[in-house]
This record gives sequence, C-alpha cells and structure tokens, in this order.
Amino acid sequence: MATPDSKPGGRQESSLPSDDFTTRSEGSRQGSGESRMSSWESDLASIQHSLKFVLALREEFVCPVCKGVVLNPQQNSCGHIYCFLCLQGLMESSSPSSPVCPVDGTVITPAEVFQDNCCKREISSLEVYCTNSPACTSVVSLRHLQEHLTSCQYEQLQCCNPGCRAALQRRYLQEHLTDACPHRTVPCPHCQQPQRLSLIQDHVQSSCPEVEVDCPTSCSLKVPRYKLTEHRESCPELQVDCSYKRFGCSVQDKRGRVKLHEDAAVNHHMLLVLRSNSHLEQQVEVLQEEALLMQQEVETDSLLLVGLQKKIRPLLQQNNSREQIVSAAQRKLSRQEDVLSTVQLDVQQVSLGLGPGLGELEELRKSLDAVIQEVSAAEVLREHLGTLEENLKHHSGLLDLHTAQLSRNKQHLQELEATSYDGKLIWKIEDFRRRREAEVRGQPPCLTSVPFHTGTCGYKMASKVYLNGDGDGRGSHLSLYVVLMPGDFDALLPWPFRQTVSLSVLDQSGAANHRSLSFRPDPMSKSFQRPAAESTSNVAVGFSSFLPLNKLETPQNAAYVKDDTLFVKVKVDMTGLDPL
Repeated sequence: MATPDSKPGGRQESSLPSDDFTTRSEGSRQGSGESRMSSWESDLASIQHSLKFVLALREEFVCPVCKGVVLNPQQNSCGHIYCFLCLQGLMESSSPSSPVCPVDGTVITPAEVFQDNCCKREISSLEVYCTNSPACTSVVSLRHLQEHLTSCQYEQLQCCNPGCRAALQRRYLQEHLTDACPHRTVPCPHCQQPQRLSLIQDHVQSSCPEVEVDCPTSCSLKVPRYKLTEHRESCPELQVDCSYKRFGCSVQDKRGRVKLHEDAAVNHHMLLVLRSNSHLEQQVEVLQEEALLMQQEVETDSLLLVGLQKKIRPLLQQNNSREQIVSAAQRKLSRQEDVLSTVQLDVQQVSLGLGPGLGELEELRKSLDAVIQEVSAAEVLREHLGTLEENLKHHSGLLDLHTAQLSRNKQHLQELEATSYDGKLIWKIEDFRRRREAEVRGQPPCLTSVPFHTGTCGYKMASKVYLNGDGDGRGSHLSLYVVLMPGDFDALLPWPFRQTVSLSVLDQSGAANHRSLSFRPDPMSKSFQRPAAESTSNVAVGFSSFLPLNKLETPQNAAYVKDDTLFVKVKVDMTGLDPL
C-alpha cells in the first residue's frame, strides 16, 4: 500500500515505486496516491531519444540517466528530475547500496522522491516535429504526437495481407492493398469466391467448380467441373455393356456405338430373349415336377404320422400306469431301507457286547482323541493368528504416524533450505498453466511461497500469487502480494513495519526486462502491525492488477513464462534497518 507525502509548491506527489497499476490488499484497494504513466508517455518511451523539438530542449527537461526527454518525471530532494523507468532501474541496479544522483552524487531516498506533475504538464505541452519529417511538416504538442501518428500519411505501416511483408507509407497503403499486393484477395472469375491472388491460378486449375474442363473419356464436350459425374451418365465415349448382356449379348463399346448396335441387332436380341425365356420355361417345368413329387411325399408322411399317433396313445397310457407302479415301489424300498438301518444299529450293539470288537473300538477312541487334539491345536493357532493381526494393525498405525511425521520433517527441511535471511526471495513457480487452470476452477485459490526473513532475527514474510487474478484483476491480471507472518523475534523488532518492498516478475530471455512494482507501507494499516501470535499471518498487501495475463504469457522483448515456469522476486529495502 503506497502512502502519499505532502510537499510545498502545489505539486501532487506520490511515492516512487508504483507503475501504471494501483497497490491493493487482497480483494480491496489500499491506497490512492500512486504514480501513473500516461498512455502517451508509455507509447513514446521507445522513440524518446529521436524526438525533434521545435525549440531547444531545456536542460532540466533532459533525464540525467537516459539523456532523453523526461517521461513521467520524478523529482529527488536535490531538485533533479528523472524518467520514472530510469529512476526505477537506477534503484534496482544500486541494490543493496543506496543509489546516488548521477549529476551531483546526492543519495536518492525513495521516501523523498515524488512525481513532479507541474514539470509533466510543461513537458507534455512542448512542440515537436512529426517523426516522419521532413516529409511530414506537422508540428504538434508532445502529448498529441502519438495521436497524430495514428493518422499521419507518411507513417510506415505493414501490409495486413497474410504473407505480405511490404511496409509502405499510410498514403500508399490502400492502393497497395487493393491493386498492387500479390497476396490480396480477389474474386475468382468463374465461381466468384474470394481467393488469394497468388493461389487463384491453382484454384482455377484444380478445384474451381465452375471451370469448364475436358471430359475424362475424351469426348468433344467441355462441362463444368461440378457436372462431371452427371455428364458421365450420358457421355457417348464412355465404355458400356449392351443392355441385353443379361440375355447373353457380349458386346462392349463406347456408349454411342452400343446404341447403334442395339438399334441394328434387334432380331438377334429378340432371339437371345426367346432362348432365355425357353430355358426359363424348362426350369419352371422341372421345378413344378419336383414340387409335385415333394407334395406327394408330404401327403404320404402325413398319413404315416396319423397312424403312428394312433399307435402311441395306448403306449402312453401304459407308460403312465407303469410310472405309478414304479413310484409305489420306490416308496416301499425307502421304508425297507429305514428298517435295514435299524437292524444294522441293533447288530452293532450286539457286536459291542460280544468282545471281539473291543480292539476296534479302542482304535476308534484313540483316533477320536487325536482328532480332538488337532482341533485344539488349530484353535490355538487361530487365536494366535488373531493376536498377530491386532499387532499388525497397531504397527501399521505407528508406521502411518512415522510416515506423516517424516513428510512434515521433509517439508520443514525444504522450507529451511529455501529460506533466505537477506530480505530477498526468488520464488520458482513450476507447472504454471496447470496451476492457473486449477485456480480458474477455484482450487486452490492462491499459491503461497516459503517464508523468508529480513535478517537472522528479522521480520518473517512470505509472498502470495493469484495466477488468474484477485479482486479487480480477477480473470485479467496476475495478482502479487506480500504478507507479514508471526516470527520468533517480533518482540524485539520496531513496529509498524516501514521498509519499502519491491515485487518483480523476472524476464527469462536474458534481456533483463523484468516487470517490477514497489510500495511503501502505510503505518496506519493493520497489515503492517505486529502479527498476533495465534494468527497465521496478517492481511496480504500488494498489487491485484500487477501484470495483464496477455502480457505475461505473450510479452514483447521478454519471456516471463518459459518451460511452463514463472519466477517471482520479492526484495525488502534494508535501508535504515539495524540488525539485532
């Protein structure tokens, strides 16, 4: 959250480390005095050193860092004015030592830097020549230069036809697009469908449906390409069979000659038809005779079936009677088996009383005792197995507890390895697209980095990022925050937290075009008071609209997401912070 200062002289000022985005807490606005770069200033950043002013540029309007006209002027306590982006780069390159003014060596303190809106108004009113001079003689104010270039007839523009790399002045572009560009779109002269000029020849020769082409069977007619199939049905040069082929005519020739053949060979064809009909009549007579014989056989079989039905009825009646007799016999046999079982039991009892069977009885008793012992041993083994199962469950529970503890220790060790104590954090976020898609679906809502510290006994902090945006930036921007967390040495540290914090998304292309925004804490905000010991952390503070998602994934002259990985940097200004 940025805190505005008040300076004499009627100028509206704000803290330095803010770009064209406002500082916000998670989901809510935290400040209103941020520096903003106007759209015309950002558009002129790439050509500020090639501008030609009508009057000589005053020395105070020249940035001492880049030597160009000052854009979004920021004034230091020494009175010198710098471009916002130049001063921000100077602050970054001077870390960890404090930057100094390149003119008089005065130390630049972020708290004493403010946006000079009065100077900004004067610079925006300076008159400049069009960048296309001397061809264009227009003279406009600096703030209106970009607006003029959008209609300047001498501005170089790229041809918008796909495949064309021509660059022309705006006054010649329309004629080029409509008359001269070899990649322009023109209607086909046959089917009137729009086609690229460079491809229209191939279109006409290979696929245009309205172009008349030669018949593939070499007849003298030309037919539209889309009617070739229809023409085939009547082409006189097509090889066809005589229509009397099924009656035995073997003539095959071009359709016109076959037609003449059919007209000339009527008698021959009639003889073939009569011969075929005679053959069919003979086949019909044979089939009729075979059908008559089969009908006679069916009638004979019917008579035999009736006779067999008459003979089988008495046999079925006899079978039913015999089944009843067999059922009665089975019941009687069952009763006799019961009587036999009773007699056998009686015989066994008599045998026991006689004596010769005593030895066999003793052997049976021993066998029974052995079986009882085996059953007892099996019961003991079953109980022991139950005990072993309970021990296994107990040890499995202990193993799960040790596994969970080991996982927590491993995570704690990883945090200790990644924790820094110099007020800086480099956070590597892998699987960027999968994590962002999961955040779009609502799970998880945000990512939190490992904690880092401003010293061995310093403040404990962490960073939070919403890959799909938070608050005003949801769905359109990357949101980036920092959060104060309860630390072991909070009782010894000065509160509220007052150090300037810079947040950056790092460029992985090697060009060092990092995207950085900074803020100075508001001492009145609860987010910068000492965190309560029982809480997880304070409310996170940062930028809900840190960087548009389209510029994050497809930036110019930078690579913020590479190999599906994003790097976030957090740096705390250690100026004035005495280590314990």
